[in-house]
Amino acid sequence: MTKHSILIVDDNANLRAGLKILFEQCEFVSEIHQASNGREAINVTSRVMPAVILLDVGMPIMDGIEACQQLKQKWPDLKVIMLTSHDDERDIFAALAAGANGYCLKDADFSRLEAAVNAVVKGDLWIDSSIAHKVLRALPKSAGASATTPNEVVYEQLSERELQVLQLIVEGLSNQEIGDRLSIKKDTVKTHIKHIMDKLAVSDRTQAAVKALRHGLV
Repeated sequence: MTKHSILIVDDNANLRAGLKILFEQCEFVSEIHQASNGREAINVTSRVMPAVILLDVGMPIMDGIEACQQLKQKWPDLKVIMLTSHDDERDIFAALAAGANGYCLKDADFSRLEAAVNAVVKGDLWIDSSIAHKVLRALPKSAGASATTPNEVVYEQLSERELQVLQLIVEGLSNQEIGDRLSIKKDTVKTHIKHIMDKLAVSDRTQAAVKALRHGLV
C-alpha cells in the first residue's frame, strides 16, 4: 500500500490534534504535519511537500482560500482538500476556483475524510455529499470533459434509463424524488443507482455525479 504524508492546517489546535490521532491509525498515512494558518502552511509545504493538505477556510493571517490559490500556483500538482464548517456557496466556489481538489465538512464522519484523501490522491475531485448539489447545479455540462483523452475508457455504457437517473442525481434529487419524477419505485431507483456506480467505477452517488459532469455523460 502506498503511503502519503498529510499536512493539517487549522487555527484550532485541538482539532489538529484530534485529526492527527485519527490519521495516525490509517495505514495509508506515512507522516502528519501541522500548521495554524495559510502562511505557515506554505512554509511547511516548501519544506516537507506533503501529498495532501487539509486546509481550513477561516483562519487568521492568511485564510484558506488565499492559501489554496498560492499553494496551487507554486505547486500545481499538490492535492488540497478544504476541511471546513463553511457550506456557504461563495466559499465553496471560491475554493474550487482557487484550485481545491476537494471540499469536506468538519462534521462529516472520519471515514468520509479518509475517502476524500484517497480520492484526491488518485486524481479525483471530492465534494461532500451534503453540498454537492450546490456545485453540480452550477457546473456546465461540459465541465471536465477535456480531462479525458479520446482513447481513455472511463465507464461502461449506461442504459437510457440509467442516464435519466444519473441526470436527476446531478440535479440533486433524492431517491424518492427520482422515483416520483420517473414514475418508478424507490427500490428500482436504488437498483439503477447501484448499476450506475458499478459501471462508472465509483463508490457513491456524489462521485457518480462528478464523473458524469467531468466526462460529459449528462
